Amino acid sequence: AIVGGGVIGGGWAARFLLHGWDVRVFDPDPDAPRKISEVVANAQRSLPLLADVSMPTVGNLVFSDSIEDAVAEADWVQESVPERLEIKHRTFEAIFAAAPQHTLIGSSTSGFKPSELQQGVKDPSRLMVAHPFNPVYLLPLVELVPGDAAVDERTSQARALLRSIGMKPLLVRKEIDAHLADRFLEAVWREGLWLIKDEIATTEEIDDAIRFGFGLRWAQMGLFETYRIAGGEAGMAHFIAQFGPCLEWPWTKLMDVPELDQALIDKIAQQSDAQSGQYSIRELERIRDDNLVGIMQALKQNNFGAGEVLNQHDRQLARLINHPAGLDDDTESLQSHLQQTLDEGNGRPLFLHRGRVLPSWLDYNQHMTEARYFAVCSEANAILFEQLGLGKSNTLGGTGHSFYAVETHMQHQSELNVGEAWHTATQVLSSDDKRLRLVHCLYATEDERLAATCEQLFLHIDTRQKAACTFSDLAAQLIALLTRAHAGLPIPDGVGRHVGQERN
Repeated sequence: AIVGGGVIGGGWAARFLLHGWDVRVFDPDPDAPRKISEVVANAQRSLPLLADVSMPTVGNLVFSDSIEDAVAEADWVQESVPERLEIKHRTFEAIFAAAPQHTLIGSSTSGFKPSELQQGVKDPSRLMVAHPFNPVYLLPLVELVPGDAAVDERTSQARALLRSIGMKPLLVRKEIDAHLADRFLEAVWREGLWLIKDEIATTEEIDDAIRFGFGLRWAQMGLFETYRIAGGEAGMAHFIAQFGPCLEWPWTKLMDVPELDQALIDKIAQQSDAQSGQYSIRELERIRDDNLVGIMQALKQNNFGAGEVLNQHDRQLARLINHPAGLDDDTESLQSHLQQTLDEGNGRPLFLHRGRVLPSWLDYNQHMTEARYFAVCSEANAILFEQLGLGKSNTLGGTGHSFYAVETHMQHQSELNVGEAWHTATQVLSSDDKRLRLVHCLYATEDERLAATCEQLFLHIDTRQKAACTFSDLAAQLIALLTRAHAGLPIPDGVGRHVGQERN
């Protein structure tokens, strides 16, 4: 449930919805449904671009007429009402009166401490600060501040839930006004106000100093890791010794705040209009989102900073989509599931991989690009090898043995479009003691339309010797089992064809 559907509440609603949660929203603003729907539309445009796997089916969005109706069946309530303590206290009173006993409640407050929010509530351990950053549906950081009333079990539940929707919960050790990140932002904001008031720089010049300079460094390494590099080979100690004395110089006015009189407000507003007035707010949001996606995708490639969080979340999403509920990632469980699949399937192909066509998969014709057809089949291979005990996360994967693809033939049968659900059917064609030949059939799930076939020949390799070798005993048993189970299946059309061969 989302209580308060402004910029932050709408962003929370979008993140939960796009991760498959059903969401109820209460906001007394009669225009809230339009505003939140526009935020969700922006999120649907940008958030899937951060994922390299399919996301869950979007949840249902309902607008409630009261707080009580919104929270009555909620597992998590996110409060995002205005930053006035009396309003928040009235809101929490209504939430605690109507929400189930197990419900956890997060507050988006950027300044209040949890002890201030928890005054008068029945069970303060259920209420904690969960302060996000705009846009909530893209930026992963959420400052989680449980306060002195914390219960470890509930804090752990909150962290796990937030991770499940792709966020990075930063547990704040002690409550403090404005938590962590906003204290840094306030320091920069104060200095910016002085630079404008003293007519040293405009809003655009200040923003340029950030976005073309240290802002790019902060996006990947933050403050201290950036300065560690600045210290050269001698590291942080050298940096502090070299630049520490300047902290005593009167460069900044951080302890003094300029009066925000009407003249300064007008000056800031006029400069901001000159800087960005040619764009609507929705246009600026889309520009911001596109830039964030590009930066975070680059971080993803290096598995660094926010990119590491995104990669972890991809693995989590892939597991939810491709593994049966409750299936562990250990070899015994996966192999048992493989045997059960064969027993129940009476020799059917293995349905190992499924998902939806992502926006980032499209070519200039707005169809799924040919490289993605192959990538989907490669991922199906990885899932199969995990179940054979030869994947990198399995215990047998540490033996130095692996499968190398030595031949691949893909035939494209039909187009797949953005958002379209697909699944693979994997069939073993033949095997001996070193080779495995199989075919993946890629189908459009809704109408069972064949989109592509991918026939491949794999050679079992000792990676240390760089030479072909026989299967391990366990892998040989499983591969022989698959080969026998699939021996009676009809051969998909086109298997065994050479490239360019004319059809009958």
